[in-house]
Parts: sequence; structure tokens; C-alpha cells
Amino acid sequence: MLVGGCVRDALMGIAPKDFDIEVYGIEPQKLREILDSFGKVDAVGEAFTVYKIGQDLDVALPRRERKIGRGHKGFVVEGDKDMSFEKAAKRRDFTINAILQDALTGEIVDVFGGREDVKNKILRVVSKETFAEDSLRVLRAAQFAARFEFEIDAETAEICRSIDLTDLPKERIWGEIEKMLLKARKPSIGLQWLYDLGAVEQLFPEMKALVGVPQESEWHPEGPVDIHTLLVVDRAAELIDDLPYAKKVTVMLGALCHDFGKPATTKFFDGRWRSHAHDEAGIEPTVSFLDKLGIYTLDGYDARGQIIQLVRYHLKPGEFYKARPGDGAFRRLARKVEPDLLYRVSRADTLGRNADWIPPEKWFDAKPQEWFIARARELAIEVEAPKGILMGRHLLELGLEKGPRVGEIIKAVYEMQLDGTVTNLDEAIREAKSLIAKSAAD
Repeated sequence: MLVGGCVRDALMGIAPKDFDIEVYGIEPQKLREILDSFGKVDAVGEAFTVYKIGQDLDVALPRRERKIGRGHKGFVVEGDKDMSFEKAAKRRDFTINAILQDALTGEIVDVFGGREDVKNKILRVVSKETFAEDSLRVLRAAQFAARFEFEIDAETAEICRSIDLTDLPKERIWGEIEKMLLKARKPSIGLQWLYDLGAVEQLFPEMKALVGVPQESEWHPEGPVDIHTLLVVDRAAELIDDLPYAKKVTVMLGALCHDFGKPATTKFFDGRWRSHAHDEAGIEPTVSFLDKLGIYTLDGYDARGQIIQLVRYHLKPGEFYKARPGDGAFRRLARKVEPDLLYRVSRADTLGRNADWIPPEKWFDAKPQEWFIARARELAIEVEAPKGILMGRHLLELGLEKGPRVGEIIKAVYEMQLDGTVTNLDEAIREAKSLIAKSAAD
């Protein structure tokens, strides 16, 4: 029997990317012998074996789970070849994931009404008695609601609110947040459910602190900072399709964290709400939030460092648009944060003010951000700052001895390069000679 997500997705008109199969009525050893006849099989799991064939097929016996301790992993899992379809499906979280399909005939076995819930776009628990045994299911409810744009039925939501989430390890928390941010058309749906189900209250004080904080400036009719943040995340999700995985994560988390400094800095004076230096104030809560998700390096990319810098500098595109600084300011900024990612987060921030309930004539445009990225592209720094032209070996060839002075001259010439007064190696060497001569004279 095909089980779980592959059946659900097919019923929703989504092409499944992988397949889970439960095989009934066969001894474990015999199942392994049959699978071995097809080629390489990877057996995973200590207490319960799942056989992986290729990249997209998992095969196992039907199984039951018994809660024996606190936490997401506090279960004993037992295979049972003679288990009924109903008992096998009952261990699953939501009815939409508890539908079985005969892999040979296509016959659907739907004991708990999952097809009707798919049709009505409802998330509903399979078993009220056992759902709360696995705290991860609360986060799964939120990410499924976001990905499929389903409602969570009232009884299921109430069960979710009663569950202690503090046992969840950071990697499992991130696993669900990742799906919500990267797989949903509107991640805000899932983030709002995290608030409504009490998950933010338990796990993310940085997000909780945003609730009700007034937006700065005179015209922010989209609502307080928490509502604005959800709108920004949705806009960011529209800007990442062309990015590799690590940079997608970086932009989405940069958007989510960008106003984390506002609760500590927002004050009413001179007739308006202001959030002075909220960009810098957002660093500490952002670090705390990323710690809870275990976000560091992703695929060799310093996602954590870039997210922090996106929060710190997310106002810069707008500031540059007003001030029109020289090329050196752009190049120096590129040494701290990737301009292309900064453009995306800043653009999302601006467009995140344009809620559906606001008259279109009041909407903001992204002219400052478009100007910013156009300038960055002209300077060829949209991904990184220019590489230094002058190297240590050049200075050694000029007769300078190894020592601190080598680094000092390289740094001084690089600053000239950033300002545009040094554009090639000949100019760099000429300036280096001048500095060496000046040093000798001093």
C-alpha cells in the first residue's frame, strides 16, 4: 500500500516526489529478500527497519508506536505484518496523511475521511487520544496549513494548544519551519498559526515580542510589527526562486528577523512612532532566534553571518537612495553583506507595507531598491566586494620584507581600490611604491 504524503499529494493534483510503501502479510526477512532482488537496498533505523531503494522509495512493514517517555523520540516502534489497515493508519497525525492506496490496483482505503478533508481543505487529527503524544505535530499542523493553504479544524487547534513543545530539539523545529518558509506560497499562513496555536509563546519570544508593537512613521496602515513581518515574509517568498538553497534560507530568515529590534526601540515622540536604531538592536534577538533553529553554515555558505548582516543593514538601500553616496560606499557595504540578498530583503520590507486592505493608491513602490541593485550591478558587486588587486607577493617583489607593514600597505591600497582611485595592478603598485617611500622617509 502506498501511504502518507504521496497519496495525499496525488489526490491534490501534486506530483509526488517520493513514495512510502507499507507491505502487509509478509515476514520481515522475506521482505528483505524480495527487495534485495531489485538491487541495492539501504536499511535504516535501529528499533524499526525502513528499506530505502534509490532516492525516492521507502519500504517498510506496517507499524505501531507506543509512548514510553517524554519527548518527540520517546516512542517504541514495532512492526506487525498482520496489522489491519485501520490500525496502521490510526498512528498517523492528520486524516489527509492517513489515506492508503493499493500500489497495484489504485484502490483507495480511507478509513478516517481524509479524502473529504482534502476536498474541504481541512487539517483534522486522526486520533484525539494519541495525537498529543508527539509534540512535533503542532509545528507540522502549521507548516501543512501554510503549504496547502488549509484550515485547521477547531478541535485539532485546541488539542495543539494543550501540547508542551519544550521537548523539541532544534533540528526538528527547523525541519518544519524550513518547509513552511521554502515550500509555501504564503508562509504567513503558517507563521500566523504558530501564534494562534501557542507555539510562538513557547518557542520564539523574539516573534512574540513583535505583537502589537506600533509601526514607525505616520503611514503604516498594514498594522503593527507582527502583521507587517508576516506580509514581508510573503513578499520575500516571491523573490527567491532563482537562488540556491542556502541563499533562499538566508533571505527568508532575514525577512522574518528584520524588525526584531523594534520592540526594544519603538517610542512615541515628536508626534509619531519611531524605532531609532532598530536595525542594530535586532542583532541580539536574531542571534537568539537562529540559535533556536540551529542555523549556522548551510552547504558551505555562511547563512548565519549573512542573516545577521541583513538585519543590521536592511535599511541601507533606502538610505543610499536618499543620500546617493559614492561608489566606495557601495563597495564597502558589499564587504559586509551580499547586496543582492540585501536588495531582496529590503524590497520585501517595502512591499510588505502593501496589504490587501490598503487602497492601491497608497501602496509603496520599490524604486529605492531597484536603484540600489542597479548600481550594485553596474559596479559588479551584487554578490561580493571586489577582490584585492595588490597581493603580498607584489610587495615582496618590490623588496619589502615580510612583516606587519605588508598587511598595512595592502589594506591601504585596497581602500583606494574601493574608492575607485586604483583600478588595475599598475596603479596599485605605483601607490604601493609611494607608501613604501613615504614609510622609508618617515
